[in-house]
Amino acid sequence: MDDKLSIRINIADRYYPLKIERKDEEKIRNAARLINEKVLQYKQKYIDKDAQDFLAMAALQYVIKVLDLEERNDMSLVMDEIRELSTELDSILNKE
Repeated sequence: MDDKLSIRINIADRYYPLKIERKDEEKIRNAARLINEKVLQYKQKYIDKDAQDFLAMAALQYVIKVLDLEERNDMSLVMDEIRELSTELDSILNKE
């Protein structure tokens, strides 16, 4: 059974047809809502710019957040590995 859903997403007053997994609908609609909110914030702040500028700034802001999260996630993996190695070293040193 095909579990695909056809939807239309509005981003910056343009509609985009998408064929998505049903389970992803809420996430995709929420993402479009967040983009539109960010675009609206830029529209209200910078009156002399166009929609392309607002979309570019919104994309930049969200990608910076993603990169920050990825960097933090990478560091947490490193810290977990260090803790594990430290525990192993303590165990070896305590045996001797």
